[in-house]
Amino acid sequence: MKAVVDVHTHTVSSGHAYNTLLENIKEASNKGIKILGVSDHGPDMPGGPHIFHFANLDDIPRKLYGVKILRGCEANIIDYDGNLDIPERISRRLDYMIASLHDVCIKSGTIEENTSAIIGAIKNKDVFIIGHSGNPKFPIDMEKVVIKAKEEDKIIELNNSSFVNSRKGSDKNCYKIAELCKQYGVKMIFGSDAHNCFNIGEFSMVQKLVEDIDFPKELIMNYDEKMFTDYLQGKGKNI
Repeated sequence: MKAVVDVHTHTVSSGHAYNTLLENIKEASNKGIKILGVSDHGPDMPGGPHIFHFANLDDIPRKLYGVKILRGCEANIIDYDGNLDIPERISRRLDYMIASLHDVCIKSGTIEENTSAIIGAIKNKDVFIIGHSGNPKFPIDMEKVVIKAKEEDKIIELNNSSFVNSRKGSDKNCYKIAELCKQYGVKMIFGSDAHNCFNIGEFSMVQKLVEDIDFPKELIMNYDEKMFTDYLQGKGKNI
């Protein structure tokens, strides 16, 4: 099946990505992506955008070149309680947020502390996706995280970049997390984590993973654009 949704992408606004939003949209259109989410890093990321960047995302057209544009953010988890660098007054205006642990924004703690950080983010009503949770730099209690995601109806990301050039050693953890999501019936989403336009919609490694473990397609949010928009609308988003 072809994936038509990619909501983990970055623009030059993230500080260490290399294409503009318009370039990303055009490349998504060329690749047949139907939904593109712009999810630049939150402001605590070195070189990241000012908070006004996220406050003004509603200025972006909803559709360009046949691609539906979602206004999002990859927020940084900044403490072991799961607090983020995006305040509620901004997050409630976004279509979605990914919450992730980055070692330049928070020091890795014990398994209990790292798990607490992610679970705290899962409890945030504006966080819908947990980003690259297989990162070996942040060991977690995977089962606790997956169970909490199930309870809160949140989505666990399979990050293709983690298999290619970021967060080396994530692959084994990602397989374990995906098996747990299969066991508990937790939704998953592929994320390209593209920092250049040519990686948008690149999911080859994580698609192999779900094929390897026969992960249920009905729990994958990338194959049907309506499935993801219905999910967001069920969370109260008007998209």
